Amino acid sequence: MWSIIEAAGWPIWPLIIASVVSLAIIAERFYTLREGAVAPKTLLPEVQEWLAKGAVTKDACLLLENHSPLGEIFASALCNQSTSREVLKEAVEESGRAVTHKLERYLTTLGTIAAVSPLLGLLGTVIGMVALFGAFTATGHDVAQFARGISVALYNTAMGIVVAVPSMIFYRHFRAKVDSLVVEMEQQAIKLVEILHGERN
Repeated sequence: MWSIIEAAGWPIWPLIIASVVSLAIIAERFYTLREGAVAPKTLLPEVQEWLAKGAVTKDACLLLENHSPLGEIFASALCNQSTSREVLKEAVEESGRAVTHKLERYLTTLGTIAAVSPLLGLLGTVIGMVALFGAFTATGHDVAQFARGISVALYNTAMGIVVAVPSMIFYRHFRAKVDSLVVEMEQQAIKLVEILHGERN
């Protein structure tokens, strides 16, 4: 591995750093965006039980808020349950926007890595080509410098693609995952609002 890094030259280091950051984000998002951790399906029935028992207190709302992103939305609804439907809906929407922003954390960085990595690879390619043409002089050519230029160009081109493709795939995957979770939370929040206003059992 070290021999490849040496052959690729210094332009490979930004790509190595980008690959490490990309892998860290992918692992973190896989863990964070689990459906059971974001929008557990058992949460709404539990809240309904609390409402039936009259056990909705400030402590219960705080517990709910720290439970999950969906719990955070539910907590905002329960804290405003005595208000009009319009005010309640607005509170839920504001909480939903905040939760959505949290779910999209680091995705911009992952998308940027996917877009920039091929350009970093191209930069390495250009630097390698400069070294390659620099091997030719009026008195002949330096075979070692020529080979060095080729290796720098090819390794950086390949590394740029290797970093960009998985980053783009997982960026798209996580964007779709967030959209799916947001729709699910919206549906659950609407049900809770209807329950609070006696429109649903």
